[in-house]
Amino acid sequence: MNGGLLVAGTTSDAGKSVVTAGICRWLVRQGVKVAPFKAQNMSLNSFVTREGAEIGRAQAMQAQACRIEPTALMNPVLLKPGGEQSSQVVLLGKPVGEMSARGYHGGRQQRLLGTVLDCLTELRGQYDAVICEGAGSPAEINLRRTDIVNMGIARGARLPVLVVGDIDRGGVFASFFGTLALLSPEDQELVAGFLVNKFRGDVSLLEPGLDMLKGLTGRPAYGVLPFRHGLGIDEEDGLRVSLRGAVRESAVAPPRGADVLRVAVCAIPLMSNFTDVDALAAEPGVVVRFVDRPEELADADLVVVPGTRGTVRALRWLRERGLADALARRAAEHRPVLGVCGGFQILGEHIEDDVESRAGAVPGLGLLPVRVRFAREKTLTRPTGRALGEPVEGYEIHHGVAEVTGGEAFLDGCRVGQTWGTHWHGSLESDGFRRAFLREVAAAAGRRFVPAPDTSFAALREEQLDRLGDLIEQHADTDALWRLIESGAPQGLPFIPPGAPA
Repeated sequence: MNGGLLVAGTTSDAGKSVVTAGICRWLVRQGVKVAPFKAQNMSLNSFVTREGAEIGRAQAMQAQACRIEPTALMNPVLLKPGGEQSSQVVLLGKPVGEMSARGYHGGRQQRLLGTVLDCLTELRGQYDAVICEGAGSPAEINLRRTDIVNMGIARGARLPVLVVGDIDRGGVFASFFGTLALLSPEDQELVAGFLVNKFRGDVSLLEPGLDMLKGLTGRPAYGVLPFRHGLGIDEEDGLRVSLRGAVRESAVAPPRGADVLRVAVCAIPLMSNFTDVDALAAEPGVVVRFVDRPEELADADLVVVPGTRGTVRALRWLRERGLADALARRAAEHRPVLGVCGGFQILGEHIEDDVESRAGAVPGLGLLPVRVRFAREKTLTRPTGRALGEPVEGYEIHHGVAEVTGGEAFLDGCRVGQTWGTHWHGSLESDGFRRAFLREVAAAAGRRFVPAPDTSFAALREEQLDRLGDLIEQHADTDALWRLIESGAPQGLPFIPPGAPA
């Protein structure tokens, strides 16, 4: 078998990432050696592979669904937004510069098509099947000429295409039909059918519409996936996802102690790797919410200042919002504050940035004895160590180089009282360390909170991926899906006018 499939979507957030992960987990349980692939990803949530390459977190999670180690081949182009108009371009795991959206789509993107096709070819030589994820919609007609992630990669590699639509948003039939009808005849030849995502209710009521859609397009639905709470993998686009008022909390078990712990995460601009707090939310009795007002810190037992692609910009935002003063009061009162990566840099005394913001010398919040200088070369590592008497693993993604001048050592950073800072993302996924840290937080906050002794974050992730695999196995036409992956799009699929504009 040397199969492949491109999972496209009618919109951003239609469910491409989770469907790709679910298909990968279903295939690997059938004994298929499978890998994920996304030619170009725009995300502020990234991960470091063992060889020191930076890729999107969604592809790292999809690799876990395949039970393999992630590599740079699985996400050759990563765009990390630095604002509304520009992004850092990461090629084969390493940053190669900043570029405006106009400059990237004006020529650079198209020149990368050969690179991404080479990566896909290499993966297909190593695995029985490669399940590719598209981006946004394949019917973005303004960008089709330079597309390397949707129909561009499908045409280049002759991949069959499955279009996913989120029925929970409404208008899914129009979205399916319109997506297809805005593609050129050559692109339409590869679109094999549709997959309905997030359906609520009696599927028999949907079936007449699916039959009519097949009559209109000549293409079947490959399944109807029901809505399931709590399913998903790490979000991709930090600019697009609005976190205001979002709440993450564990529903797996009741609290072990008499109290819960409340965690407030500052929703700073260009927030990156906010998935760090997922491990906290997985703990029974820990409630995590994202906040943007100083009064929302008042009842928090722990405040987290997360990573950011714009440290100086986030620092300015905290000051403008009054959150900087609220953090300073917390530190003075010995109430727990944790800064991670960019958040760690913000808590320091001084920042020298001629790379990211080019703002030069900027005073930090002065809550930790740390001075930060931004280097042009990005640090991309997978460190291991010990903290609070427990083993810890993490990963680092940053331009800022921290000089720690005091305090108590904490991972590669420091702590002063109940103010903690580190560059290590993912450290809270280490179960023993997370429990020890939460015990410290609970003691400082005066809460009768007891961490569950048996919560395994890795096991919970595996369980989540298995649930995605179950969703595909139970609600998709897996026989038809198998034929599609193995043999490609059926011949003779009809053209649906008008097609792409000239």
